[in-house]
Amino acid sequence: MTERTAPRSDHRTVLLRGGEVHSPADPFATAMVVEKGHVAWVGSEGAAAAFASGVDEVVDLEGALVTPAFTDAHVHTTATGLALTGLDLSGAASLADAAALLRAYAAARPGDRILIGHGWDASRWPEARAPRRDELDELTGGRPLYLTRIDVHSAVVTTALLDLVPGVRSRSGFRDGEPLTGDAHHAVRAAAYAALSPRQRTEAQRAALRHAASLGIGTVHECGGPDISSEDDFTGLLTLARDEPGPRVVGYWADRDVERARALGALGAAGDLFADGSLGSHTACLHEPYADADHTGADHTGAGHLDAADVASHVVACTEAGLQAGFHAIGDAALTAVVDGMRAAADKLGLARIRAARHRVEHAEMLTPETIAAFAEFGLTASVQPAFDTAWGGEEGMYAQRLGAERARTLNPYAALLRAGVPLAFGSDSPVTPLDPWGTVRAAAFHRTPEHRISARAAFTAHTRGGWRAIGRDDAGVLVPGAPADYAVWRTGELLVQAPDDRVARWSTDPRSGTPGLPDLTPGADLPVCVRTVVRGHTVFAGPNG
Repeated sequence: MTERTAPRSDHRTVLLRGGEVHSPADPFATAMVVEKGHVAWVGSEGAAAAFASGVDEVVDLEGALVTPAFTDAHVHTTATGLALTGLDLSGAASLADAAALLRAYAAARPGDRILIGHGWDASRWPEARAPRRDELDELTGGRPLYLTRIDVHSAVVTTALLDLVPGVRSRSGFRDGEPLTGDAHHAVRAAAYAALSPRQRTEAQRAALRHAASLGIGTVHECGGPDISSEDDFTGLLTLARDEPGPRVVGYWADRDVERARALGALGAAGDLFADGSLGSHTACLHEPYADADHTGADHTGAGHLDAADVASHVVACTEAGLQAGFHAIGDAALTAVVDGMRAAADKLGLARIRAARHRVEHAEMLTPETIAAFAEFGLTASVQPAFDTAWGGEEGMYAQRLGAERARTLNPYAALLRAGVPLAFGSDSPVTPLDPWGTVRAAAFHRTPEHRISARAAFTAHTRGGWRAIGRDDAGVLVPGAPADYAVWRTGELLVQAPDDRVARWSTDPRSGTPGLPDLTPGADLPVCVRTVVRGHTVFAGPNG
């Protein structure tokens, strides 16, 4: 991609030409004009010549594809940066492999006050168990260590870290010899993150945002909260994103204190406001017991943290304050509590006010026909992560281990959500699954359960425009005149057009369809490579050929 440039200015005009522009305004567009941080025009190469003499910059796309920048609707930015720059065990094939990686990491960082790592998943290991605390003590030389499971809902730690948290052994979620969950996990996480210096935290945030920009992501929804990060972490990230070039950051603070969320600069008291936990950690709240539960007691169906009355109270408070409410809900019992609470809030405030507020639910994995219908009734956005199915779906995946194959096949029903008219916003929950927007689109189009698959076009929309709609913006996430100039430029193969009612099979390159094409996302095909990402009309990433 070549260009001629004038000095950078907030008011410069840029002409992109000679490529493929993914725009519903003109499905055959090969050029685009950007002015004052917004799309000013899209159209054909021939018509673009009229603009060439009046612009500050001309970019020759050399056949590249231009699309709206992706929005990742669920990110933990600091944790993502720590995984990128620190100890990442998501690729460990066994407990022994993880131990070797941890030993090497600890040896390479003798000056760190605390060691932080992420990504172990015992369900994939032949040993089928998490590391024991005595093993971690030996591997780290007795230093504090916080090591999260891949779903971030449980963690293993060293004795030295436990000793830094008074009373943690008496908190719920502490069972000696098992990974920490619940309140015990939250307390230890707070202590671990508090041990990070401001410099370490900012470096991790920069690393995460740089990585996102390199993948064509123009906006991330940060899901913070008092049980997840810290107020300093949250406000520091919002300040960093405001002051330095990079992706936009939209903040959600998971707190039932609505005014505190507003004071911190959050768009909503939402995100990971926990109605339950996760399937991998046996803490998602279910109507029926886990299939692999080898223990008895109240937690054989997981842990519910909010009941319908709690949900209703929070939704009413947020709606009256003009903020979005939102909940983390994965298990079917947790989702029932959320929709029952929404119904109670609608009975009090009126359905129209609830729908207009665009409240949201994160993850929403174990939906039923009844809860899907309730999502549609209340205008709830389903903020979902298709890579979860890629990682844990299928007949032998973690979902089937935890729930049995029959229940596992009902999870993440994207096609049913779309048929019901439920708005979808796609994300990664990074670092739970990696930032990978085209991989996310592929995951939804090639869901392991065929009846849940959606078209590539619908998946792409959920990962671009869907993220903007989830924050109440209907004028963005698409390249049309007047929209924000947030876009990405890609090197890719032949563009294909998929009919709206297709799932994965019937692909067409017929130009008469009048539908913008997308790259070939069939499994095994090379995914597009980002060469430039632009936010508000300013380049925030440029690759070697960008």
